[in-house]
Amino acid sequence: MAGIEVTALHKRYPDGTVAVEQVDLSIADGELFVMLGPSGCGKTTTLRAIAGLERQTTGDIHIGETLVNDLPPAERDIAMVFQFYALYPHLRTRDNLAFPLRAEGLPKAEVQERVDEAARLMRLGPLLDRRPHRLSGGEQQRVALARALVRRPRAFLMDEPLTNLDAELRADMRTEIKHLQGELGTTMVYVTHDQVEAMSLGHRIAILNKGRVEQIGTPLEVYDRPASLFCAAFIGSPPMNLIEVEVADGKLRAQSGLVLTPPPNLPRDRRLVAGVRPEALEVTEPGAEGSVPARVVSAEWLGDEIIYVVDHDGRRDVRVRMPPTVRFAADAPVGLRHSGGPPPVYDVSTEELVA
Repeated sequence: MAGIEVTALHKRYPDGTVAVEQVDLSIADGELFVMLGPSGCGKTTTLRAIAGLERQTTGDIHIGETLVNDLPPAERDIAMVFQFYALYPHLRTRDNLAFPLRAEGLPKAEVQERVDEAARLMRLGPLLDRRPHRLSGGEQQRVALARALVRRPRAFLMDEPLTNLDAELRADMRTEIKHLQGELGTTMVYVTHDQVEAMSLGHRIAILNKGRVEQIGTPLEVYDRPASLFCAAFIGSPPMNLIEVEVADGKLRAQSGLVLTPPPNLPRDRRLVAGVRPEALEVTEPGAEGSVPARVVSAEWLGDEIIYVVDHDGRRDVRVRMPPTVRFAADAPVGLRHSGGPPPVYDVSTEELVA
C-alpha cells in the first residue's frame, strides 16, 4: 500500500490545449479519494498521469516514496479499472483473472491462489467458467475489479467504472467497492462526474474545474461549506440556491425581504451571494410569520419528499425540499422563509467563500 503525492501537475498538449492547469493532491495511504467534476475538468487526465498512461508537461508524482515521473505504467505497481471492462471475450472468467499474473511469469500455484482469493472477495465462484458474453454488466464489472485485485497493487485507480451500469446496479457496485476498499485497506483513487458516487464513496473529495482543484474535503465539508460558487452550484441535488444578499441591521437580507441567519464577521463593502440549501428553506401558507410572498412553479413528488420550485422575487428557479405531508398545487400562492442555520456567503467578484 502507498500514499500518492501529486505536485504542481500541468498538462498541455502540442496543439496548445491545456487539460490540467495546476493540480496538487496529497492522498493518504489507505484512503479512498474521489476526484469529482464535470466533463473536461482534467480529472481523467490527472488519473492517467498518475497511472503513467499520460505524460505530464510539468510537475511531480510520487507513489509511496518513489518518484514515478519516468517509470512506465507496469513499474508503478498500480492497477487501473476503466469505464469499459476490457475483458478478453474468448477467455473464461478464471482465465481473465489469471492473465496478468501469467504474463508476469508467476508460478502456477500462486496464480491459482490469487485467482481464488479475488473470486472469493468479489463472489465470482459460480461465474469462473463463464465467458464475458454470458455475464451481466454488473458481473463483468466485478470481474474487472477482481482482475485488478489479483495483482495486489499498492494503489487502485478507477476511471468512472460504473458509468455503463443502470441505477440499481450502480448502487450495488458502490456498496461492493466501499466494502472491498475497507477490507483491503488499499489506497484507491476514484474518478467520477456523479456526485452521488463521490459523496457515498469518498473519504475525501477533490472538486476539479477547468484544470484546477476548487476544493478538497470530506463529503460533509464540501456539502456544508462549498469553497466557491462553482462548488456551491455543483454539489447537491437539487443544487444550492444562490441568492444575492446584503447586510442590514445585523441581518442578512435578500432584495425581496427574505431574512437569512447571518454568519459572523460578514464583510459589508462587497456584493454578496448566500448559498442556501433547499432543505434550509420552507414553503408555508401565504402570510406566515417570517415569510415573503412566492408562488409555486412546479412540484416533484419523490415519495419521501417533495421538491418545490417557486417563483420568488422574479426568479423561477428557487428550490425547496419539503416533507410529503406539505402539499401545494402548481401556481398556488405561498410563503417562503429561511429555516436553517447561517448559510455560506460568497463574494460575487471573486466567487470565493468569505463567511
